Amino acid sequence: MKSLTRRLVVTWTGLGPRFLPFADAATPDLPLSRLLRLSLFQASVGMALVLLVGTLNRVMIVELHVPASLVAIMVSLPVIYAPVRALIGFRSDNHHSALGWRRVPYIWMGTMLQFGGLAVMPFALLVLSGGGNASQWPAWIGQAGAAIAFLLVGAGVHTTQTAGLALATDLAAEESQPKVVGLMYVMLLVGTMVSAVVFGQLLADFSPGRLVQVIQGAGLATMVLNVVALWKQETRLPPRGAAPARHASFGESWGRFINQVNAMRRLVAIGLGTMAFSMQDVLLEPYGGQVLGMNVGATTSLTATFAAGGLIGFGWASGVLSRGADPFRMAAAGALLGIPAFGAVIMSAPMGSIPLFGAGVLLVGLGGGIFSHGTLTATMNSAPKEQTGLALGAWGAVQATAAGVAVALGGILRDLVSALAARGFFGEALAVPATGYAAVYALEIALLLATTAAMAALIGSQRSGSSPRPFTEEFERRSS
Repeated sequence: MKSLTRRLVVTWTGLGPRFLPFADAATPDLPLSRLLRLSLFQASVGMALVLLVGTLNRVMIVELHVPASLVAIMVSLPVIYAPVRALIGFRSDNHHSALGWRRVPYIWMGTMLQFGGLAVMPFALLVLSGGGNASQWPAWIGQAGAAIAFLLVGAGVHTTQTAGLALATDLAAEESQPKVVGLMYVMLLVGTMVSAVVFGQLLADFSPGRLVQVIQGAGLATMVLNVVALWKQETRLPPRGAAPARHASFGESWGRFINQVNAMRRLVAIGLGTMAFSMQDVLLEPYGGQVLGMNVGATTSLTATFAAGGLIGFGWASGVLSRGADPFRMAAAGALLGIPAFGAVIMSAPMGSIPLFGAGVLLVGLGGGIFSHGTLTATMNSAPKEQTGLALGAWGAVQATAAGVAVALGGILRDLVSALAARGFFGEALAVPATGYAAVYALEIALLLATTAAMAALIGSQRSGSSPRPFTEEFERRSS
């Protein structure tokens, strides 16, 4: 364990503070090596997200010939668990155990759920596709198995990420907490990029057997990364057997949070923007494979391109916000950037241009990263000191729920429009596979326009609101 931990920490730390936004969140009590080791749980989350919304949806739609609507529903199933992220954060805030841990039990439970889902998933997908000897099984067995696998992975991701972010804020000094949370999300994007590149290389020569090996390897890597991340991180306090303190109920805490000025309007705007940036999640890789003829390895690299754009956007936004910029203005700028990005993705089909498609994907990630950072900053600014975990949980719950609904709607809309186009409903010129995808991307552009309007109404609200936490001021000492 010590040897493996040392190698992982050296690798992460070798990235260097100059190349990691928020790396200056480290303090003498919380050194960068420990902080980066803790961030490994985000790498496991990023790996799961690459599988769910990247590699597997393309493989199921193109190679295994599963209908896009069914794939979209499968990928969006974790949304069932997403709304309880706020409750998970609240419960881990007040958890009492004989061992004195609050966060570790939840992170470990989430890890086991992720591992269990990834262990079941490859075989369920093979039965779902009806390939090989799997065709002798009834179709509902594959559908049920895949649904259970996706639900387990989704529940594990939500539990691990919520409790892990709460643990990160516990370990950091109060003035460093927002920067630590920012670093955790940067490492999520880094883990996503690395996982996408690795999966793309491993699945360049696709076969069902190779798919099983890759998913099982991801399950084992999840266990290793999360155990290393948790090793000796949380202090065992209060002492064993101590009586739990009296805390407000979840309903009372949620009531105080949601009754803040503009709280509901802020969450609605976050949900709109998340839907706008997430509806294509299940479609970008199939679009590249079915419309532009890209192979599995090339389309999986699109996830890395998307994550790279998000990382650049997150890093750039951190620098601007550190100088006191309005976070809602930043979020609106990200939404506006997404409009030409989706336009480039749409135009790549009639032009037959893979480079234009890649540029559009990069810009979508860039806009999404700027939007996410703006909304995260606004959420932390508005959170009372005693409700930081609840605020993070609410932000994550809204994002995850909106993303899940958007993914399902995107897949269903693509199948419906494609079926109508194939029957000549839109004319002979549009009777092509790209039509269904273009309809989804056009809807996302409309949602981005609505998001921009919603964010514009919130610009300046925090300066006139009630005493928000000085989140942006805490970035003023960031290293150049």
